[in-house]
Amino acid sequence: MFIGSYALANNVFAAPMAGVTDRPFRMLCKKLGAGYAVSEMVTSRRDLWDTLKTSRRANHDGEPEPIAVQIAGTDAQMMADAAAYNIDRGAQIIDINMGCPAKKVCNKWAGSALMQDEKLALEIVAAVVNACAPRNVPVTLKMRTGWAEHHKNAVSIARAAQSAGVAMVTVHGRTREQGYKGLAEYDTIAEVKSALTIPVVANGDISSGQKARDVLAYTGADAVMLGRVAQGRPWIFREVSHFLVTGTQLAPPLVLDVKRLLTDHLQDHYELYGEYTGVRSARKHIGWYVKSLPGGEAFRAQMNALVDAQSQLDAVNVFFDSLGQATDRMPEAVKFKNEEECNV
Repeated sequence: MFIGSYALANNVFAAPMAGVTDRPFRMLCKKLGAGYAVSEMVTSRRDLWDTLKTSRRANHDGEPEPIAVQIAGTDAQMMADAAAYNIDRGAQIIDINMGCPAKKVCNKWAGSALMQDEKLALEIVAAVVNACAPRNVPVTLKMRTGWAEHHKNAVSIARAAQSAGVAMVTVHGRTREQGYKGLAEYDTIAEVKSALTIPVVANGDISSGQKARDVLAYTGADAVMLGRVAQGRPWIFREVSHFLVTGTQLAPPLVLDVKRLLTDHLQDHYELYGEYTGVRSARKHIGWYVKSLPGGEAFRAQMNALVDAQSQLDAVNVFFDSLGQATDRMPEAVKFKNEEECNV
């Protein structure tokens, strides 16, 4: 599978998630089998480009290709300028955010709120494509099925985006109104795929190899994109890609291997954010890793009181060493509560 001239390792992708898919997390996902990973969204507001938050999001030091950056905004020229800004900082693929359901984003008419104004949405797509084309940088689009149940316009936007020169479209199988509630639906994704000739990626409630296989078969999509299920379980990408190729399940990872993955992840995290911010922002990642493990909740409470990197690393090592004495392997994945209900 290709995006522009970039060949991808496989068709199991890591979704952009604000506050999650920073450079250390993306690199970990790619190391563990993600064929492609998109950055958390970078604002199109020029006045925020010099902030520490944006500079960290635009940091791609050591990241393997292709480097994909998602941009968000509501003004066509500002989005074009944001695309150029990120290309200058190493972006090789630009992704337009038309899928984020967060209120703080949608209240400014960015993210999935753009789907309510197709004219503006397509002006943004055209402006970004025109800014990227002279530099041979492909543009992709991530969106929802629509704004609300009575306003599903993913097919019309996808058709127009393809005509404007977009190289790939990702569709999350929920409306903006749903947020992350209820069930993802795949009929709209199948309709988008039928309407386009460019690659289409299915996103939403895909939490196992079997589910990925079924969604790909049902929708005809070219790839799947995994989001929340990878939080604390980044090896999900190799599990899913292995199942898609072989039809068999990988054994859960060894506890000691997960300890190494997490401690390496933490070291990279501290390096990017510095100790003060790094220790505090790493707590959510550690919490996701241990959430379903024996003693995980008690450990989270203890770990959240630690304020320096070495103490945090030491606590993680002690916890996983203790777990490793009780069992060699991590437990089987806990399924999403609605996974069995999704009828594909």
